[in-house]
Amino acid sequence: MYRRNFLAGTAALALNGCAYRAKTVAKIPPLPPYDALPKLMPVRADVDRIFRVTVCLRPFRAAGPRLDVEMVGDKTVIHNYGHGGSGWSLSWGSSSIAVEKAMKLGERDIAVIGCGALGLTSAILLQRAGAKVTIYAKERPPEVRSARATGSWTPDSRIALTNAASPDFPALWERMCRYSFHTYESYLGMAGNPVEYTDRYTLSDTPPDELKANLRRDDTLGFAHYQDRVRDLTPRQQDLPRRSHPFPTRYAQRTSSLTFNIAGYSRQLVNDFLVDGGKIERLELHSPAELKQLPQKVTINATGYGARALWNDDSIVPVRGQIAWLIPQPEVNYGVFYKNVYMLARRDGIVVQDAGKLGEMEGYNDANEVPDRAAAESAVQVVAELYGHMGRSQWRRAHA
Repeated sequence: MYRRNFLAGTAALALNGCAYRAKTVAKIPPLPPYDALPKLMPVRADVDRIFRVTVCLRPFRAAGPRLDVEMVGDKTVIHNYGHGGSGWSLSWGSSSIAVEKAMKLGERDIAVIGCGALGLTSAILLQRAGAKVTIYAKERPPEVRSARATGSWTPDSRIALTNAASPDFPALWERMCRYSFHTYESYLGMAGNPVEYTDRYTLSDTPPDELKANLRRDDTLGFAHYQDRVRDLTPRQQDLPRRSHPFPTRYAQRTSSLTFNIAGYSRQLVNDFLVDGGKIERLELHSPAELKQLPQKVTINATGYGARALWNDDSIVPVRGQIAWLIPQPEVNYGVFYKNVYMLARRDGIVVQDAGKLGEMEGYNDANEVPDRAAAESAVQVVAELYGHMGRSQWRRAHA
């Protein structure tokens, strides 16, 4: 405060003596009309609305995805696996690199092993490059592991360890990220909304900077974070003023991000592949030597976590993630992060995932694929607690 202004205020008080002065409460600046929150409907987070519980093992490799070329007898194999929690997000970009290597070999009849996120995108890009493609897989969607993913744009989630990745990997990651992101633009607005933007809210009584610092501190392995390289692709977090939203926490932030409605999106990819003349054959391989039974000389190996056993690749570390699925609510189209629980409303269900006390460390090196119903119910109860704190009248008041 300037000394002149302070003295003027003191003089005014002296003239007024003991006259009554009404207290004024500082108004919290509202969001501008064009940026006001849309009407947010509450989630019916009752445990009896859980219609399934699934477990996904993310195929994490400390050095990042495997994208090298290997000879197995007279067969050439281009690897495309090991994307941690970034398989869907990086699928198009990573597959573009594998396809480029495959097409340089001069063959036009190419095999793809695996029918998940990386297998389907590899196969479609091969077709676009002029190849005849057959997918060989033990399972197809919705049985594949990648069908159990959260379905959010997370291009650097458990993608590598900072100290294990090669010096040129950050640039390679950025190339994959940008290619994938721009490919997803072509899926926006399609019937069924296989890919769409939705708002996400981070809720906490801890200041946002402190919350991020706590998550980073718990990451004792040193997972790589590359989002700063692609800040131009996505909007930044927006601090929401108090009383501009219905949430009970002291701090609330909002952003918008891509959501993959995986059931519909997977079906779209399978249909696109088949319509363009592709074939899917059910086949279970137990060792690389069994590739000799395939007629194709060139293969893209997109087996995800399955590569650990098939290729005897101990560099793959499972990172377990469990999701409780609540019955879809068409009126709910956003996500929240509250008390280390993620909730994301998708067209094919409302997914609820407990991130655990250690944030990104939760589930590391845990290969247990048996669903834990009790843990699923506990995560859903945290979501129920969030909406219980607010109450129906508060929702109406916030969005009148």
